[in-house]
Amino acid sequence: MQKRDKTTCCVAGGGPAGVMLGYLLARAGVRVTVLEKHKDFFRDFRGDTIHPSTLELMYELGLLDEFLKLPHQELHSVGGQFGDFAFTAADFSHLPTHCKFIGLMPQWDFLNFLSEHGNRFTTFDLRMEHEVIGLIEESGRVQGVRVKTPQGEAEIEADLTVGCDGRHSIVRDTAKFDVIDHGAPVDVLWFHISRHPDDPYHSLGNIDYGQMLILINREEYFQAGLIIRKGMFDQIKAAGIPAFRESLLQVSPFLGKRVEEIKDWDQVKLLSIQINRLRQWYRDGLLCIGDAAHAMSPAGGVGINLAVQDAVAAANILAQPLRQKAVTRDLLARVQERREFPVRVIQGMQARAHNASLNFLGKPEKAHAPWQMRAILNLPGLQRIMARVVGLGVRPEHIHSPLDKSAIRDTM
Repeated sequence: MQKRDKTTCCVAGGGPAGVMLGYLLARAGVRVTVLEKHKDFFRDFRGDTIHPSTLELMYELGLLDEFLKLPHQELHSVGGQFGDFAFTAADFSHLPTHCKFIGLMPQWDFLNFLSEHGNRFTTFDLRMEHEVIGLIEESGRVQGVRVKTPQGEAEIEADLTVGCDGRHSIVRDTAKFDVIDHGAPVDVLWFHISRHPDDPYHSLGNIDYGQMLILINREEYFQAGLIIRKGMFDQIKAAGIPAFRESLLQVSPFLGKRVEEIKDWDQVKLLSIQINRLRQWYRDGLLCIGDAAHAMSPAGGVGINLAVQDAVAAANILAQPLRQKAVTRDLLARVQERREFPVRVIQGMQARAHNASLNFLGKPEKAHAPWQMRAILNLPGLQRIMARVVGLGVRPEHIHSPLDKSAIRDTM
């Protein structure tokens, strides 16, 4: 007979949405169980940008000073290089926040930090190597999840199950949610290449000779992303590693002999970009948030921050009803109503950016920024507007869920 546990809220997935939601609910005195299929958080994430909106939440929680002691880099503005035209797209120095910058921090550090603080509450239960493999359903209502653990399969009953298990969500597939797919005309090839302290750095990437290369500063190395037309990876592989190295040198000549660090295709990973969202994020006893509800493109690095914003909104709306065992479909609908508009706006902007990239991807000649681009990027106030869109997002959330001091773990 399978082991069956009980909890108030079961969170499937230990990413930014899942761990933040687990932390906030536990902080509010809700008994919450967060399930993560891996044994740790140390994986090669692509979402490592902590935006001012998320940093402001850390301030509201009283965690900011401690959080900023973790190793990180700070981007006070973001820009790029289009051929011979260097530009600044957003300047965060005027934002009405305590941190006027984007933080670059490995996502495993962010997740470890939140989970360590979650463990300070008796109501927080993070279970690693617990993979959700299905839902428990009775009379049309989701009653919990089935999980695979190192000790075998088990079941966890919950008043509410929240799917936070990413763009390949088992929860949303099992629940048969309807997905609206917007498609994306591009993909990303991810790889590592060593970094020198004096390397030029354009946070939005370098665009030249029909190539677009993103370089994320990880101190000792760059996490690099080459934007390609969707479906072109096989053709690129067929051309061979030397041709791939040459394409990198065309767009970023300063890399020099470092491109020879790429020895074979095992070092290059394809990220198939998706832009989609659920038509309805909830069912009786079930809610999806983060990438499980809306898969975002990596454009703008907004995915982690939207996921965190979803978690804050969900905790604001559901914490007290969960304590009272009074969560209804209407309350779950309120979470979607609160968060769907920001998702629609950002996904629309991402789709337009991807479509615009097709105008230069694959063109082998030297890139020259058109006068329209130069004129737009020099408009007065544009950098401040873009800083708000990128740094704060649409409809930023604030902490309204309560702190239940009785849930704080006694460490004496």
